Amino acid sequence: MEELIAKRYATALSSVSKDVKSIASVLNVLSEAISVPEVHEALTSPIVSAEKKTDMILSAIGKEADATMVNFIKILGENKRLDLIPAIAKVLNADLQKESNQYEGVLKSSSELGKEELAKLEKTLETYTGSKIELKQEKTDLEGLRVSVDDLGIEVNFSKQRVKEQLIDFIKKSL
Repeated sequence: MEELIAKRYATALSSVSKDVKSIASVLNVLSEAISVPEVHEALTSPIVSAEKKTDMILSAIGKEADATMVNFIKILGENKRLDLIPAIAKVLNADLQKESNQYEGVLKSSSELGKEELAKLEKTLETYTGSKIELKQEKTDLEGLRVSVDDLGIEVNFSKQRVKEQLIDFIKKSL
C-alpha cells in the first residue's frame, strides 16, 4: 500500500518538476536523515504536530530550496505522509534509472572480486540486459556468488552447495 501511494506522489512530483534529478537527490538526503531513529520517531509520533514535522523537514532542506520541493513537503505534511519520503525517493530513483537505462546491482560473495573480473561481469550483464549496470560488492558468508539487480528483476546465484546438490542428484539418477 505504501509503495502504491509513493508511486502516486512520485508521479505527481515528476509531472510538475523540471529538474527531477535534483529533487530526487534532495529526497535521498532526507531519506538518510529519516533513517536516523530519533528523526523517524519524531516523524511518526502522534505527540508532535503535523506543522512541527513539516517545519522540521523544511528546515532540513534549507531556505534556498526549490519552490516545488517546499510545496511538495507541505502537501506531504498536510496529509500526514512525511514518513513516505524514503519510499517516494526510491520510486523516483527507479524512474531515473529506467529513463537513463543505468541500474545499480549488488554482488554478494565471500571474497572480493578484482576490478577486472567485476568489469567483465558488468559487461556480460550489459550484453544480456541491454542496460548499463554498476555492481557494488558486499561481503557475505555465502560460498559462491549472488548478483541481484532489483529494478530489473534479475537475481543470479552460483553457490558451491547448490552445484554439489545438483551433482549428487545427477549421479543418483544415472545409477
